[in-house]
Amino acid sequence: MAVFFDRSALRARRITGALVLFAIASLILACCSGSITISVTELGRAAWELLNDVPVQSMNATLLHLRLLRGLSAFVTGATLALAGVLMQALLRNPLADPYVLGISGGAAVGALLAMLFFCAAWMVDLSAFVGAVGVAGLLFALAYKDFKGSGSSNGSAPLLLLTGVIVASGCGAVISLILSLAPDSRLRSMVFWMIGDLSGTEARAIPWIILAGVLLCVCRMARALNVVALHSDMASTLGISVGRLRKIVFFCAALLTASAVSNAGSIGFVGLIMPHACRFFWGSDHRLLLPAATLAGGSFLVIADTLARTVVSPLQLPVGVITAIIGVPLFLLQLHQLHKLPK
Repeated sequence: MAVFFDRSALRARRITGALVLFAIASLILACCSGSITISVTELGRAAWELLNDVPVQSMNATLLHLRLLRGLSAFVTGATLALAGVLMQALLRNPLADPYVLGISGGAAVGALLAMLFFCAAWMVDLSAFVGAVGVAGLLFALAYKDFKGSGSSNGSAPLLLLTGVIVASGCGAVISLILSLAPDSRLRSMVFWMIGDLSGTEARAIPWIILAGVLLCVCRMARALNVVALHSDMASTLGISVGRLRKIVFFCAALLTASAVSNAGSIGFVGLIMPHACRFFWGSDHRLLLPAATLAGGSFLVIADTLARTVVSPLQLPVGVITAIIGVPLFLLQLHQLHKLPK
């Protein structure tokens, strides 16, 4: 038994280490790529200029600074969405759940579009999106409170929360349509880009990283309990696991992650759906590995997608949500096809 756990831990460290290296490689690719390409040698010189705070910096150093900040913003957004997707799928016991399934992104969209409609500053748009997402999460918790007080057995703990989220999302969709119909033509383009998901206007912030790190540490400590609930939900309470408390924590963590990601870059689709599935397909459903693996893979995926959005029709830039959808749809269909072929 001890040998098994040692091998399992070694495998997890190897996979995590490989994903860390892949994340670094994706950031290097993002820094090198663009309408003006920077070679690896030039990238090293530009990094030296930035680290030594050279008074007169080259154009490569300026480009490196801008691309690195955007790449880091893409990474934290993708990592946040992927981690939220894992938690939502564990919470709802539904493999099709993603960070937006409960309508939290709809609340963020209402807040952001209202701020855009009234010509608010960029930081107020982000704040309004965060407040809208948190507000919808609080509403969902209040409406489905009995669901969270339950034991979380497989006899119906998730449906009330899921149905409540679908109805709230529909209401938010109606409000969004109303806002778009009232918006002046000068604001429609920025509103549509925000709703699709766009990283061109993001800024380097510490708060998304703090939220991601805090939630990841919290849920990794509950990974064993998540494994038990996922496999034996009816017996979890008899094994000493407080299922109701666990579900509350997972819900609030997932809601906070979704609010952070959406307020940072808009509604970027498919990252929170396909990355947990891909990691589960390759490395299994053990949350002790799945949580960090999906976080790293999701961040790297969005960095690569944003790099494509900046370069595929350069010098024009596409919304990154378009790229994630173009990649995500066939990738998800391939995953479903491969899973269907597996022996029962």
